[in-house]
Amino acid sequence: MTFPDERQNELVARVAELGPRFAERARKYDLEASFPYENFADLADIGYLALCIPEEHGGLGADFATYALVSEEIGRHCGSTALTFNMHTATMLLTGPIADDLDFSPEDRELHARRRAAMYRGVVEDRHIHAQPFSEGISTGATTGIATIATPVEGGFVVNGRKIFASLSDAADRHNAICVVEGDETVRFLSIPADAEGVTVEGDWDPLGMRGTISKNLVFHDVFVPADNELLPPGGFDQAAARWPFFYMTLSFAFVGLTRGVLDFTASYLRGEQGTTARRDIQQKQNGWADMQLSYERMRALLHRVLERATVDPDPELVRQAWASVVTTMDTAPEVASTAIRVCGGRSLLKTLPLERMFRDARCGATMLPWSVEVLRERLGRYELYEEEGPKFHVGA
Repeated sequence: MTFPDERQNELVARVAELGPRFAERARKYDLEASFPYENFADLADIGYLALCIPEEHGGLGADFATYALVSEEIGRHCGSTALTFNMHTATMLLTGPIADDLDFSPEDRELHARRRAAMYRGVVEDRHIHAQPFSEGISTGATTGIATIATPVEGGFVVNGRKIFASLSDAADRHNAICVVEGDETVRFLSIPADAEGVTVEGDWDPLGMRGTISKNLVFHDVFVPADNELLPPGGFDQAAARWPFFYMTLSFAFVGLTRGVLDFTASYLRGEQGTTARRDIQQKQNGWADMQLSYERMRALLHRVLERATVDPDPELVRQAWASVVTTMDTAPEVASTAIRVCGGRSLLKTLPLERMFRDARCGATMLPWSVEVLRERLGRYELYEEEGPKFHVGA
């Protein structure tokens, strides 16, 4: 397969046409800490809320690698839009091409097909926006430390729990939360309507960066969730976490794109296109600019090496490369943004220019669980050094 192929290039080009609009609005979303509703409306208009929904269900049928390229392009222009679009699209990936790679019984497969078809209709016909509130602040694992309880009742579940850093908390139509049934460690993946009785959004939102994600606290109190809103069969989420761990890379795609946006600004600044005189003839500026390009290309090359091979049941070495890719991206993005400020000079710190915002946004990626930089550095630090542990790559470990 050629990577990227013609179809991938076409889908990236279509969203790139929205880039100037996204970039122009980004300052407003950052200053106000407001959700990028206009950007999502634009994405819906070109069918991109259904980017990874199969074509037979009215979507564009993009696969995992194609989504990564599209996410990069969005992040190039607005980091908050890329991150929130990721939360929406991740559900489409998880219930679509990833679920198709998992082992379900014939009965579960048929039920899953019916339930996801209904979810897809909501996205395609009603422009539903989905969120994935996973974090509870209890554990760094993807399938551990879940305190949100789903109690089986007639016709569905009653859900009680609290999610933190719940992106799209004020904007999503559906909150797709991971829960457990008391006494059973199997993770359940339930789609909770935002307008359901007992769903509340709590807290303020005034963070350092990625301010347009609106990641407040989400509280569920005796929320009834119909059985048909279970988006994966019981055990399906656990399978995905263990057998399709690349799912947890998706946040990093936005930061690769953000880094490209930093390069775009720096080149424009040095050419004198940001209201200053050109500085491209200064040797020190050229050296810094060269360093930025080298860092970006190394980061992106590692990501694309993983994307070309990402599949179900990967070998441990490929998972190790995926860990390395995420750490490299989340470390490189703020480093390049810092270098850009040094290269461009003090005027680039002004809030009227986008570099100051991108600098703050770039610093947010390292902490994002479950594949935070600290978690992955610990795993990389132990990899192949302890024979009794074996090639540990289960993301819930």
